[in-house]
Amino acid sequence: MTVSTQSANRLLKSIWQNNEAHRLFGFVLGFLVLAVMTGPAGSITAPLSGITGSLGHPRVFVFIALGVGFWLLGLVRLRYGGRIKSANDRVLALPRRLLPDWRVRTPIYLALLAGAIVLPLNLNAFWQEVLVDQIGLYVLLALGLNVVVGFAGLLDLGYVAFFAIGAYSTAYWTGTLPVHPPFHINPFWTIPFAIASAMIAGVILGAPTLRLRGDYLAIVTLGFGEIIEIVANNLSGITGGPQGVVGIPHPSINIFGIHYNFLLNEIPYYYLVLAFVVIVLIAFHFIENSRVGRAWTAIREDEVAAESSGINVLKYKVMAFAIGASTSGFAGMLFASKVSFLEPGDFTVQFSILILVLVIFGGMGSLLGAVVGAAFLQWVPWYERVHPLFGFQDQDLYIYLGALLIVMMIFRPEGLIPSRRRRREIGLAEHGVGSADAMSGPQGPLT
Repeated sequence: MTVSTQSANRLLKSIWQNNEAHRLFGFVLGFLVLAVMTGPAGSITAPLSGITGSLGHPRVFVFIALGVGFWLLGLVRLRYGGRIKSANDRVLALPRRLLPDWRVRTPIYLALLAGAIVLPLNLNAFWQEVLVDQIGLYVLLALGLNVVVGFAGLLDLGYVAFFAIGAYSTAYWTGTLPVHPPFHINPFWTIPFAIASAMIAGVILGAPTLRLRGDYLAIVTLGFGEIIEIVANNLSGITGGPQGVVGIPHPSINIFGIHYNFLLNEIPYYYLVLAFVVIVLIAFHFIENSRVGRAWTAIREDEVAAESSGINVLKYKVMAFAIGASTSGFAGMLFASKVSFLEPGDFTVQFSILILVLVIFGGMGSLLGAVVGAAFLQWVPWYERVHPLFGFQDQDLYIYLGALLIVMMIFRPEGLIPSRRRRREIGLAEHGVGSADAMSGPQGPLT
Protein backbone atom coordinates (compact mmCIF):
# COMPACT_ATOMS: atom_id res chain seq x y z
CA MET A 1 0.00 0.00 0.00
CA THR A 2 1.47 3.34 -1.04
CA VAL A 3 1.89 6.34 1.24
CA SER A 4 -0.79 8.28 -0.67
CA THR A 5 -3.27 5.42 -0.27
CA GLN A 6 -2.53 5.19 3.47
CA SER A 7 -3.04 8.94 3.83
CA ALA A 8 -6.33 8.79 1.94
CA ASN A 9 -7.54 5.93 4.16
CA ARG A 10 -6.61 7.84 7.33
CA LEU A 11 -8.40 10.92 6.01
CA LEU A 12 -11.54 8.95 5.18
CA LYS A 13 -11.43 7.25 8.58
CA SER A 14 -11.11 10.56 10.42
CA ILE A 15 -13.98 12.03 8.40
CA TRP A 16 -16.18 9.02 9.07
CA GLN A 17 -15.48 9.20 12.81
CA ASN A 18 -16.61 12.83 12.84
CA ASN A 19 -20.14 13.19 14.24
CA GLU A 20 -20.95 16.05 11.89
CA ALA A 21 -20.04 13.87 8.93
CA HIS A 22 -22.54 11.29 10.20
CA ARG A 23 -25.20 13.98 10.51
CA LEU A 24 -24.48 15.31 7.01
CA PHE A 25 -24.66 11.80 5.58
CA GLY A 26 -27.96 11.18 7.39
CA PHE A 27 -29.56 14.40 6.14
CA VAL A 28 -28.48 13.85 2.53
CA LEU A 29 -29.54 10.19 2.61
CA GLY A 30 -32.92 11.15 4.05
CA PHE A 31 -33.58 13.67 1.30
CA LEU A 32 -32.42 11.17 -1.34
CA VAL A 33 -35.00 8.73 0.00
CA LEU A 34 -37.58 11.53 -0.23
CA ALA A 35 -36.51 12.14 -3.85
CA VAL A 36 -37.12 8.46 -4.66
CA MET A 37 -40.48 8.42 -2.83
CA THR A 38 -41.74 11.47 -4.69
CA GLY A 39 -40.24 10.51 -8.05
CA PRO A 40 -41.64 8.32 -10.85
CA ALA A 41 -43.00 4.89 -10.01
CA GLY A 42 -41.44 1.65 -11.19
CA SER A 43 -43.17 -1.04 -13.21
CA ILE A 44 -43.40 -4.82 -13.22
CA THR A 45 -41.05 -5.10 -16.17
CA ALA A 46 -38.59 -2.53 -14.79
CA PRO A 47 -38.95 -2.47 -10.98
CA LEU A 48 -35.83 -0.35 -10.48
CA SER A 49 -36.83 2.31 -12.99
CA GLY A 50 -38.38 4.39 -10.22
CA ILE A 51 -35.09 4.55 -8.31
CA THR A 52 -32.91 5.15 -11.35
CA GLY A 53 -35.38 7.65 -12.76
CA SER A 54 -35.39 9.59 -9.50
CA LEU A 55 -31.67 9.57 -8.77
CA GLY A 56 -30.74 10.14 -12.40
CA HIS A 57 -32.98 13.19 -12.80
CA PRO A 58 -31.50 16.70 -12.34
CA ARG A 59 -34.02 17.34 -9.53
CA VAL A 60 -31.89 15.08 -7.33
CA PHE A 61 -29.43 17.97 -6.89
CA VAL A 62 -32.23 20.02 -5.34
CA PHE A 63 -32.80 17.33 -2.72
CA ILE A 64 -29.06 17.03 -2.04
CA ALA A 65 -28.91 20.80 -1.57
CA LEU A 66 -31.87 20.60 0.83
CA GLY A 67 -30.08 17.91 2.84
CA VAL A 68 -26.92 20.00 3.08
CA GLY A 69 -28.99 23.07 3.94
CA PHE A 70 -30.81 21.38 6.80
CA TRP A 71 -27.50 20.00 8.07
CA LEU A 72 -26.09 23.54 8.09
CA LEU A 73 -29.17 24.80 9.93
CA GLY A 74 -28.71 22.10 12.55
CA LEU A 75 -25.01 22.91 12.84
CA VAL A 76 -25.71 26.62 13.29
CA ARG A 77 -28.43 25.88 15.84
CA LEU A 78 -26.10 23.54 17.75
CA ARG A 79 -23.18 25.96 17.90
CA TYR A 80 -24.93 29.32 18.05
CA GLY A 81 -28.35 28.39 19.41
CA GLY A 82 -27.88 30.37 22.61
CA ARG A 83 -26.82 33.54 20.79
CA ILE A 84 -29.63 33.23 18.26
CA LYS A 85 -32.19 32.78 21.04
CA SER A 86 -30.82 35.81 22.91
CA ALA A 87 -30.95 37.95 19.77
CA ASN A 88 -34.45 36.70 19.03
CA ASP A 89 -35.59 37.56 22.55
CA ARG A 90 -34.15 41.07 22.24
CA VAL A 91 -35.92 41.64 18.92
CA LEU A 92 -39.25 40.33 20.21
CA ALA A 93 -39.01 41.96 23.64
CA LEU A 94 -40.93 45.10 22.59
CA PRO A 95 -43.77 43.31 20.74
CA ARG A 96 -44.17 40.87 23.63
CA ARG A 97 -44.41 43.77 26.04
CA LEU A 98 -46.90 45.75 23.96
CA LEU A 99 -49.17 43.03 22.54
CA PRO A 100 -50.83 42.11 25.88
CA ASP A 101 -52.26 45.65 25.89
CA TRP A 102 -55.68 45.60 24.18
CA ARG A 103 -55.13 49.17 22.96
CA VAL A 104 -52.24 47.89 20.84
CA ARG A 105 -53.91 44.68 19.72
CA THR A 106 -57.18 46.22 18.62
CA PRO A 107 -55.77 48.35 15.74
CA ILE A 108 -53.73 45.35 14.58
CA TYR A 109 -56.81 43.13 14.53
CA LEU A 110 -58.83 45.78 12.69
CA ALA A 111 -56.06 46.15 10.09
CA LEU A 112 -55.96 42.37 9.58
CA LEU A 113 -59.75 42.27 9.25
CA ALA A 114 -59.66 45.08 6.67
CA GLY A 115 -57.01 43.17 4.73
CA ALA A 116 -59.12 40.00 4.85
CA ILE A 117 -62.15 41.91 3.55
CA VAL A 118 -60.24 43.40 0.61
CA LEU A 119 -58.18 40.28 -0.20
CA PRO A 120 -60.62 38.32 -2.47
CA LEU A 121 -61.35 41.39 -4.59
CA ASN A 122 -57.74 41.32 -5.83
CA LEU A 123 -57.66 37.61 -6.72
CA ASN A 124 -58.73 35.73 -9.83
CA ALA A 125 -61.56 33.18 -9.81
CA PHE A 126 -59.24 30.21 -9.18
CA TRP A 127 -57.66 31.69 -6.06
CA GLN A 128 -61.03 32.90 -4.80
CA GLU A 129 -62.23 29.30 -4.96
CA VAL A 130 -59.11 28.09 -3.15
CA LEU A 131 -59.64 30.80 -0.54
CA VAL A 132 -63.13 29.49 0.24
CA ASP A 133 -63.01 25.73 -0.39
CA GLN A 134 -59.51 25.01 0.87
CA ILE A 135 -58.42 27.78 3.21
CA GLY A 136 -61.62 29.17 4.76
CA LEU A 137 -63.23 25.78 5.24
CA TYR A 138 -60.15 24.25 6.86
CA VAL A 139 -59.56 27.29 9.09
CA LEU A 140 -63.02 26.72 10.54
CA LEU A 141 -62.33 23.03 11.08
CA ALA A 142 -58.92 23.71 12.66
CA LEU A 143 -60.44 26.22 15.09
CA GLY A 144 -63.02 23.67 16.20
CA LEU A 145 -60.53 20.82 16.64
CA ASN A 146 -58.19 23.21 18.47
CA VAL A 147 -60.79 23.46 21.24
CA VAL A 148 -60.80 19.69 21.67
CA VAL A 149 -57.09 18.98 21.21
CA GLY A 150 -55.44 22.27 22.17
CA PHE A 151 -57.65 23.56 24.99
CA ALA A 152 -58.91 20.33 26.56
CA GLY A 153 -56.09 17.97 25.51
CA LEU A 154 -58.40 15.30 24.04
CA LEU A 155 -57.07 13.45 21.01
CA ASP A 156 -59.99 13.28 18.57
CA LEU A 157 -59.35 11.25 15.39
CA GLY A 158 -63.00 11.20 14.31
CA TYR A 159 -63.58 14.91 13.88
CA VAL A 160 -64.73 14.36 10.30
CA ALA A 161 -67.91 12.78 11.69
CA PHE A 162 -69.24 16.16 12.86
CA PHE A 163 -68.40 17.64 9.47
CA ALA A 164 -70.40 14.87 7.80
CA ILE A 165 -73.34 15.32 10.17
CA GLY A 166 -73.47 19.05 9.43
CA ALA A 167 -73.38 18.37 5.68
CA TYR A 168 -76.07 15.68 5.72
CA SER A 169 -78.19 17.80 8.06
CA THR A 170 -78.16 20.55 5.42
CA ALA A 171 -79.09 18.06 2.72
CA TYR A 172 -81.97 16.80 4.89
CA TRP A 173 -83.51 20.18 5.67
CA THR A 174 -83.29 21.26 2.04
CA GLY A 175 -85.22 18.17 0.98
CA THR A 176 -82.52 16.52 -1.15
CA LEU A 177 -82.13 13.28 0.86
CA PRO A 178 -84.35 10.25 0.16
CA VAL A 179 -86.11 11.02 3.47
CA HIS A 180 -87.91 14.35 3.54
CA PRO A 181 -88.22 16.83 6.41
CA PRO A 182 -91.56 18.19 7.68
CA PHE A 183 -90.76 21.43 5.84
CA HIS A 184 -88.07 22.59 3.39
CA ILE A 185 -85.88 25.59 4.14
CA ASN A 186 -83.22 27.60 2.40
CA PRO A 187 -79.64 26.34 3.03
CA PHE A 188 -78.82 29.69 4.61
CA TRP A 189 -81.35 29.01 7.37
CA THR A 190 -80.04 25.48 7.93
CA ILE A 191 -76.99 26.96 9.70
CA PRO A 192 -78.48 26.64 13.22
CA PHE A 193 -79.77 23.14 12.42
CA ALA A 194 -76.34 22.01 11.14
CA ILE A 195 -74.57 23.46 14.17
CA ALA A 196 -77.12 22.01 16.61
CA SER A 197 -77.00 18.53 15.04
CA ALA A 198 -73.19 18.47 15.20
CA MET A 199 -73.22 19.63 18.83
CA ILE A 200 -75.81 17.00 19.77
CA ALA A 201 -73.66 14.37 18.08
CA GLY A 202 -70.70 15.64 20.14
CA VAL A 203 -72.70 15.18 23.33
CA ILE A 204 -73.94 11.74 22.29
CA LEU A 205 -70.41 10.61 21.46
CA GLY A 206 -68.83 12.26 24.47
CA ALA A 207 -71.18 11.19 27.26
CA PRO A 208 -70.33 7.44 27.16
CA THR A 209 -66.79 7.59 25.78
CA LEU A 210 -65.08 10.55 27.43
CA ARG A 211 -64.51 8.55 30.59
CA LEU A 212 -61.64 7.06 28.60
CA ARG A 213 -58.25 8.74 28.36
CA GLY A 214 -55.32 9.06 26.01
CA ASP A 215 -54.93 6.39 23.33
CA TYR A 216 -58.17 4.65 24.29
CA LEU A 217 -60.16 7.82 23.63
CA ALA A 218 -58.33 8.30 20.31
CA ILE A 219 -59.27 4.76 19.23
CA VAL A 220 -62.94 5.28 20.12
CA THR A 221 -63.16 8.58 18.22
CA LEU A 222 -61.38 6.97 15.27
CA GLY A 223 -64.02 4.25 15.31
CA PHE A 224 -66.79 6.85 15.43
CA GLY A 225 -65.42 8.55 12.33
CA GLU A 226 -65.26 5.23 10.48
CA ILE A 227 -68.80 4.33 11.59
CA ILE A 228 -70.19 7.57 10.14
CA GLU A 229 -68.68 6.81 6.74
CA ILE A 230 -69.93 3.21 6.80
CA VAL A 231 -73.43 4.29 7.85
CA ALA A 232 -73.54 6.90 5.08
CA ASN A 233 -72.52 4.18 2.59
CA ASN A 234 -75.01 1.55 3.75
CA LEU A 235 -78.15 3.52 4.56
CA SER A 236 -79.08 4.22 0.95
CA GLY A 237 -82.69 4.91 1.87
CA ILE A 238 -81.62 7.76 4.16
CA THR A 239 -78.28 9.13 2.98
CA GLY A 240 -78.36 8.18 -0.68
CA GLY A 241 -75.67 5.56 -0.17
CA PRO A 242 -72.50 5.39 -2.28
CA GLN A 243 -74.27 7.17 -5.16
CA GLY A 244 -74.39 10.28 -3.01
CA VAL A 245 -76.81 13.19 -2.92
CA VAL A 246 -77.19 15.60 -5.83
CA GLY A 247 -78.96 18.93 -6.18
CA ILE A 248 -78.46 20.57 -2.80
CA PRO A 249 -79.53 24.18 -3.43
CA HIS A 250 -77.23 27.14 -2.96
CA PRO A 251 -77.90 29.58 -0.12
CA SER A 252 -79.99 32.66 -0.79
CA ILE A 253 -81.15 35.60 1.30
CA ASN A 254 -84.73 36.86 1.04
CA ILE A 255 -85.43 39.14 3.96
CA PHE A 256 -86.32 42.79 4.51
CA GLY A 257 -86.55 43.39 0.79
CA ILE A 258 -83.10 41.88 0.14
CA HIS A 259 -83.04 39.13 -2.48
CA TYR A 260 -79.65 37.59 -3.17
CA ASN A 261 -78.69 34.12 -4.39
CA PHE A 262 -75.14 32.88 -3.75
CA LEU A 263 -75.11 30.51 -6.76
CA LEU A 264 -71.48 29.71 -7.72
CA ASN A 265 -70.10 33.15 -6.90
CA GLU A 266 -67.18 32.69 -4.49
CA ILE A 267 -67.33 36.15 -2.90
CA PRO A 268 -70.52 35.71 -0.79
CA TYR A 269 -69.30 32.34 0.48
CA TYR A 270 -66.00 33.93 1.45
CA TYR A 271 -67.63 36.73 3.42
CA LEU A 272 -69.95 34.24 5.12
CA VAL A 273 -66.91 32.19 6.18
CA LEU A 274 -65.03 35.31 7.26
CA ALA A 275 -67.94 36.51 9.40
CA PHE A 276 -68.21 33.13 11.11
CA VAL A 277 -64.45 32.89 11.65
CA VAL A 278 -64.45 36.31 13.35
CA ILE A 279 -67.38 35.30 15.57
CA VAL A 280 -65.70 32.00 16.45
CA LEU A 281 -62.36 33.68 17.28
CA ILE A 282 -64.04 36.17 19.61
CA ALA A 283 -66.20 33.52 21.27
CA PHE A 284 -63.38 31.01 21.72
CA HIS A 285 -61.07 33.74 23.07
CA PHE A 286 -63.53 34.58 25.84
CA ILE A 287 -64.21 30.90 26.52
CA GLU A 288 -60.48 30.19 26.79
CA ASN A 289 -60.08 32.88 29.45
CA SER A 290 -63.23 31.94 31.32
CA ARG A 291 -63.85 29.40 34.06
CA VAL A 292 -64.56 26.80 31.36
CA GLY A 293 -61.21 27.46 29.68
CA ARG A 294 -59.34 27.15 32.96
CA ALA A 295 -61.12 23.87 33.65
CA TRP A 296 -60.03 22.59 30.22
CA THR A 297 -56.45 23.60 30.97
CA ALA A 298 -56.51 21.72 34.27
CA ILE A 299 -57.92 18.62 32.57
CA ARG A 300 -55.31 18.78 29.81
CA GLU A 301 -52.41 19.02 32.24
CA ASP A 302 -53.50 16.44 34.82
CA GLU A 303 -56.96 14.92 34.68
CA VAL A 304 -56.64 13.17 38.05
CA ALA A 305 -55.53 16.35 39.79
CA ALA A 306 -58.32 18.31 38.11
CA GLU A 307 -60.93 15.83 39.29
CA SER A 308 -59.52 15.78 42.82
CA SER A 309 -59.77 19.58 42.94
CA GLY A 310 -63.52 19.43 42.31
CA ILE A 311 -63.74 19.87 38.53
CA ASN A 312 -66.46 17.81 36.87
CA VAL A 313 -64.15 16.28 34.28
CA LEU A 314 -66.82 14.50 32.23
CA LYS A 315 -68.97 17.63 32.01
CA TYR A 316 -66.17 19.81 30.66
CA LYS A 317 -64.95 17.12 28.28
CA VAL A 318 -68.41 16.79 26.76
CA MET A 319 -68.61 20.58 26.58
CA ALA A 320 -65.33 20.68 24.66
CA PHE A 321 -66.57 18.09 22.18
CA ALA A 322 -69.86 19.92 21.67
CA ILE A 323 -68.28 23.36 21.22
CA GLY A 324 -65.57 22.01 18.94
CA ALA A 325 -68.20 20.22 16.85
CA SER A 326 -70.16 23.44 16.30
CA THR A 327 -67.69 24.92 13.81
CA SER A 328 -67.44 21.57 12.06
CA GLY A 329 -71.21 21.53 11.63
CA PHE A 330 -71.16 24.99 10.05
CA ALA A 331 -68.28 23.93 7.76
CA GLY A 332 -70.33 20.90 6.71
CA MET A 333 -73.30 23.14 5.86
CA LEU A 334 -71.04 25.42 3.80
CA PHE A 335 -69.47 22.48 1.96
CA ALA A 336 -72.80 20.80 1.15
CA SER A 337 -74.54 23.95 -0.08
CA LYS A 338 -71.59 25.12 -2.16
CA VAL A 339 -70.69 21.93 -4.02
CA SER A 340 -74.37 20.75 -4.16
CA PHE A 341 -73.19 17.14 -3.94
CA LEU A 342 -72.34 14.74 -1.12
CA GLU A 343 -70.91 11.24 -1.07
CA PRO A 344 -69.50 9.13 1.80
CA GLY A 345 -66.03 9.28 0.23
CA ASP A 346 -65.85 12.94 1.23
CA PHE A 347 -65.66 11.95 4.91
CA THR A 348 -62.69 9.61 5.37
CA VAL A 349 -60.39 9.28 8.36
CA GLN A 350 -57.58 10.97 6.39
CA PHE A 351 -59.66 14.13 6.55
CA SER A 352 -59.56 14.08 10.38
CA ILE A 353 -55.82 13.43 10.40
CA LEU A 354 -55.24 16.37 8.06
CA ILE A 355 -57.15 18.72 10.37
CA LEU A 356 -55.10 17.44 13.31
CA VAL A 357 -51.90 18.15 11.35
CA LEU A 358 -53.06 21.73 10.75
CA VAL A 359 -53.65 22.25 14.48
CA ILE A 360 -50.30 20.77 15.50
CA PHE A 361 -48.42 22.75 12.88
CA GLY A 362 -50.06 26.05 13.83
CA GLY A 363 -49.68 25.52 17.57
CA MET A 364 -51.99 23.57 19.85
CA GLY A 365 -54.03 25.83 22.09
CA SER A 366 -53.38 28.92 19.95
CA LEU A 367 -56.31 30.42 18.05
CA LEU A 368 -54.07 32.51 15.84
CA GLY A 369 -51.83 29.49 15.30
CA ALA A 370 -54.79 27.39 14.13
CA VAL A 371 -55.77 30.08 11.61
CA VAL A 372 -52.25 30.67 10.26
CA GLY A 373 -51.31 26.97 10.26
CA ALA A 374 -54.43 25.95 8.36
CA ALA A 375 -54.14 28.83 5.88
CA PHE A 376 -50.45 28.18 5.20
CA LEU A 377 -50.62 24.40 4.83
CA GLN A 378 -53.69 24.61 2.61
CA TRP A 379 -52.24 27.38 0.44
CA VAL A 380 -48.87 25.74 -0.22
CA PRO A 381 -50.16 22.57 -2.01
CA TRP A 382 -52.34 24.64 -4.32
CA TYR A 383 -49.48 27.01 -5.05
CA GLU A 384 -47.39 23.94 -5.87
CA ARG A 385 -50.05 22.74 -8.30
CA VAL A 386 -49.92 26.06 -10.14
CA HIS A 387 -46.13 26.58 -9.82
CA PRO A 388 -44.72 23.07 -9.25
CA LEU A 389 -41.38 22.76 -7.46
CA PHE A 390 -39.33 19.64 -6.68
CA GLY A 391 -41.59 17.58 -8.97
CA PHE A 392 -44.61 17.90 -6.63
CA GLN A 393 -47.41 15.38 -7.20
CA ASP A 394 -50.79 15.26 -5.46
CA GLN A 395 -50.28 11.70 -4.22
CA ASP A 396 -47.11 12.81 -2.40
CA LEU A 397 -48.86 15.47 -0.31
CA TYR A 398 -48.89 13.45 2.92
CA ILE A 399 -45.20 12.57 2.51
CA TYR A 400 -44.35 16.26 2.48
CA LEU A 401 -46.70 16.98 5.39
CA GLY A 402 -45.12 14.18 7.43
CA ALA A 403 -41.62 15.46 6.70
CA LEU A 404 -42.70 18.99 7.62
CA LEU A 405 -44.13 17.80 10.94
CA ILE A 406 -40.89 15.96 11.77
CA VAL A 407 -38.90 19.13 11.08
CA MET A 408 -41.34 21.13 13.24
CA MET A 409 -41.06 18.67 16.12
CA ILE A 410 -37.26 19.02 16.02
CA PHE A 411 -36.87 22.76 15.61
CA ARG A 412 -40.15 24.22 16.93
CA PRO A 413 -42.17 21.65 18.89
CA GLU A 414 -44.59 24.27 20.25
CA GLY A 415 -45.90 25.03 16.73
CA LEU A 416 -45.72 27.95 14.33
CA ILE A 417 -47.52 30.46 16.58
CA PRO A 418 -47.76 28.86 20.02
CA SER A 419 -49.91 30.04 22.87
CA ARG A 420 -48.04 31.81 25.67
CA ARG A 421 -48.80 28.99 28.08
CA ARG A 422 -47.50 26.32 25.70
CA ARG A 423 -44.34 28.33 24.96
CA ARG A 424 -43.63 28.66 28.67
CA GLU A 425 -44.24 24.96 29.32
CA ILE A 426 -41.74 23.91 26.66
CA GLY A 427 -39.27 26.58 27.82
CA LEU A 428 -39.42 25.21 31.37
CA ALA A 429 -39.02 21.65 30.09
CA GLU A 430 -35.91 22.65 28.12
CA HIS A 431 -34.47 24.06 31.37
CA GLY A 432 -35.20 20.84 33.24
CA VAL A 433 -38.21 22.17 35.15
CA GLY A 434 -41.17 19.80 34.81
CA SER A 435 -42.21 18.40 31.45
CA ALA A 436 -43.53 19.92 28.26
CA ASP A 437 -47.02 19.62 29.76
CA ALA A 438 -46.20 21.00 33.19
CA MET A 439 -48.03 24.05 34.48
CA SER A 440 -46.00 24.52 37.61
CA GLY A 441 -42.60 26.09 37.83
CA PRO A 442 -40.79 29.26 38.77
CA GLN A 443 -42.67 32.43 37.93
CA GLY A 444 -39.64 34.55 37.16
CA PRO A 445 -37.80 34.81 33.85
CA LEU A 446 -35.86 31.83 32.60
CA THR A 447 -32.12 32.10 33.09
